[in-house]
Amino acid sequence: FAGLSAAKRLTELRGGDSIALIEAGRIGEGPAGRNSGFMIDLPHELSGDGYAGSAEGDRLQITLNRHAQDFARAASVEYEMPAEAVDPIGRVNGAVDVGGETHNAEYAAQLDLLGEGYKRLSAAEMKELTGSDFYSSGLFLPGAVMLQPALYVREMTAGLSGKQAHPVTIHEASPATGYERQGDSWLVTTPKARIAAKRVIMAVNGHAESFGFFRRRLMHVFTYASMTEALNPSQMRAVGGMPAWGITPADPMGSTVRRHRGEGGSRIVIRNRWTYDPSMEVSQARVASFRRDHERAFRRRFPMLDDVGMTHSWGGRLCLSRNSVPAFGEVEPGFFSACCQNGLGTAKGTLAGIGAVELATRSNSPIVQDLLSYDVPRKLPPAPIARLGATLLLKWREWKAGAEI
Repeated sequence: FAGLSAAKRLTELRGGDSIALIEAGRIGEGPAGRNSGFMIDLPHELSGDGYAGSAEGDRLQITLNRHAQDFARAASVEYEMPAEAVDPIGRVNGAVDVGGETHNAEYAAQLDLLGEGYKRLSAAEMKELTGSDFYSSGLFLPGAVMLQPALYVREMTAGLSGKQAHPVTIHEASPATGYERQGDSWLVTTPKARIAAKRVIMAVNGHAESFGFFRRRLMHVFTYASMTEALNPSQMRAVGGMPAWGITPADPMGSTVRRHRGEGGSRIVIRNRWTYDPSMEVSQARVASFRRDHERAFRRRFPMLDDVGMTHSWGGRLCLSRNSVPAFGEVEPGFFSACCQNGLGTAKGTLAGIGAVELATRSNSPIVQDLLSYDVPRKLPPAPIARLGATLLLKWREWKAGAEI
């Protein structure tokens, strides 16, 4: 999201420049294509103080997130993406028990102070939406945009490389293996080429550490998801509900659940479980073990679909900082970082890419001002302590989520 958004914004501000985007793998096959596709406008956590400066901070973040949404909508129109790529259907905070209902009530009170709209959903309305009896209530937040993430980034790639006067040159399977300063330019090395550029934007999220930046300041966390096979007509009748929706858990460590529609058929995605992995790699055995948790979460919500199997399971990499700030800015002359989205990759990644371009072109935009206003990511404790502390915290928070998983 950060890299493609940067390339798109460059075509708008510096369309006559030579713009190259290099990607280590295949676009859509990494974390960008593996996220749940919630592009939110309202932060998951609000300040709780509707009268002080913190409310102004909430309003700024909402405004910026909506800027990212508008950017995605405009790209979907310009590049003629399928409707499911950018779907403005909102999201629901689903409650399972009293704890979730209390959280939603407190969140709604904060939205009232901010003048933001929402709709409370009863258990019956949640069943009408999802077909499931699992949820006791919900809070519908109409401003969220739901992406089909892999489709969105691939369509963006196709649009950038072919449908404008000065297309972006895109090289997949071209990892950056090194970089060095050469006069007033940077020389970036790949296995098959070297690229000279006056300005470089590094949009690699947690892999900023791999290039020597923000070392021991970034936390690498994986979350896991599984997707069902496409539902056949009888299964769709059995579950009922609406054809597309997205539910975020009242407790952030609970299960995110989403029903897709589009070319791949009607499918349901379950996301839960978290691990701390500084290596930025996880094994297929780990993914398989969590797939069983996804199957249990699915059966609890949709017992009427006992003949539906999971066909895809994966782990997705997140980058967090201890103080929840981005790794953003001009880290060397002409070398810009648009990294560390703190788990909100669709909106924050889009904003980081736009902001890096606007910083590189010396545009003092609200996005740049906001991203430059944060402290640097706080240093982590020594590796063994960081691993133990993060693992224990994740396990405790998962236990605390309880029925939400």
